[in-house]
Amino acid sequence: MRVSPGRTRGSWLVGCGLLILSASQLAAAAPLSDALRVRRPAGGEWFGVYLVDKKVGWYFTDLSLVPGKPSQARFVLELVFKAKAGQAAVDRHHREERVYESRPGGRLLSFVFESKGDGGTETLVGKATAKGVEVLRRRPGHADEHLSLPPIAETVEDADSVRVALLRDAPVSGMVLDGMDLVAAKVTTTPGPTERRTLNGVPVTLRHATTVSEKDKVPGVSLVTGKGEILETVFGGNSAFRAEPKSVAQRLDRVEIFGLARLPLPKPIPDGALGVPGDLTLVLEGLGPDFRRSLERQHYRPVGEDRTEVHIRAAPPEVSQLGTRPLQAPQGEEYLKASLAVESEAPEIVARAREIAGAETDAYAAAKRVVAWVGAHMKKEYGASADRATDVLRQMRGDCTEHALLSVALLRALGIPARRVDGVVYVDNGDGVPALYWHEWVEAYVGSVWTQLDPTLGQPVADATHLALGEESQADIMTLLGKLKVLDVH
Repeated sequence: MRVSPGRTRGSWLVGCGLLILSASQLAAAAPLSDALRVRRPAGGEWFGVYLVDKKVGWYFTDLSLVPGKPSQARFVLELVFKAKAGQAAVDRHHREERVYESRPGGRLLSFVFESKGDGGTETLVGKATAKGVEVLRRRPGHADEHLSLPPIAETVEDADSVRVALLRDAPVSGMVLDGMDLVAAKVTTTPGPTERRTLNGVPVTLRHATTVSEKDKVPGVSLVTGKGEILETVFGGNSAFRAEPKSVAQRLDRVEIFGLARLPLPKPIPDGALGVPGDLTLVLEGLGPDFRRSLERQHYRPVGEDRTEVHIRAAPPEVSQLGTRPLQAPQGEEYLKASLAVESEAPEIVARAREIAGAETDAYAAAKRVVAWVGAHMKKEYGASADRATDVLRQMRGDCTEHALLSVALLRALGIPARRVDGVVYVDNGDGVPALYWHEWVEAYVGSVWTQLDPTLGQPVADATHLALGEESQADIMTLLGKLKVLDVH
């Protein structure tokens, strides 16, 4: 996970007992961070993970002093996700351990991030130095890698910003390193109002706190008791972490993701939307302004309260819009750079990209070669996910996310700006129910225009049933689950 006025900080502390150490104990000990002074359940907290009220995983978190080393604090996070995608099982396990100085403003000293299951197996071991953070990256089938990160401003207060913000009755901001891609982002927690609620027949006072990362942009609203227990954290209104005993938290449903997430259509897709050139018009409910992407091929018109008409036009770029690679994107180098996931500078990615493109210098022609090669050579298989482009290249199987990830890495290696696009697309699932399904494809800058290509479906021009809602696997589009509806199609 990752105030209202009217109640002073002092009255909240006295009434709810957030301090865990007495004044005499604090005076005798070295100063501790507020994150270690607040009251919390001993031994950590367990939560069930719910998506649109379906249980899909569990989450554990704990922050405590390192035994025998009172000058250090250890934060542990563990997240397990389990679901079904068609007939395939999707199991993902992610664990983090971070060690901080325990003093106020104590800096991040080291970390171990472990991922296994769906998405691939990887361990990242980091240690802070005077110049930054040195990271050892280990993956099966790869030689160990050594990475250098710039200095990170993350502190021990960032490990529990919810309770720290409530203790101080003031917003708390800090930088937090993402355990998956090693990118630091600003995270802000703001205390909210109190409320009275009856729990197990006993009236209690609860506090709200809202946490937002500048990276994910999904607000997490936590509800906290006076004993420092987090009852739940709700993300975007459709997913939540809910406090449960360990035995209950680890008892999961086997949710079928496709059926949970699809958008049923009121009638079949018109034939004119499936070809290129092609057109499709959708009337949508629940499409907020943050998801109305400004693209050459998508145009929006409000048609009522919370209703939006979007017209999608699919066509190949004009000859006058094409250019020669390498190119520069109008947004700068963001869509050309390598990252921990998009490993466009890895030798094996560069070599494969050059082999595919050959002597072709036309950016669009080279891009079509890349998506055609990926679509033809990768085995389409759910439950065989990989989060890193080199892993995808080695295993050559996966679903749309793997197809898009590898394509983008190959395109960037050729000097073609590219990004992954998240949205929905029409797929005939064979069950007689016309629907749009969540999907990922590719957008490439081929001269003076961005054009969309779909390696999974083998489309050098993504047809008009592709509705783009976000990019680069951004988390905030998940807030549309259960809210976005298709009212009309023509």
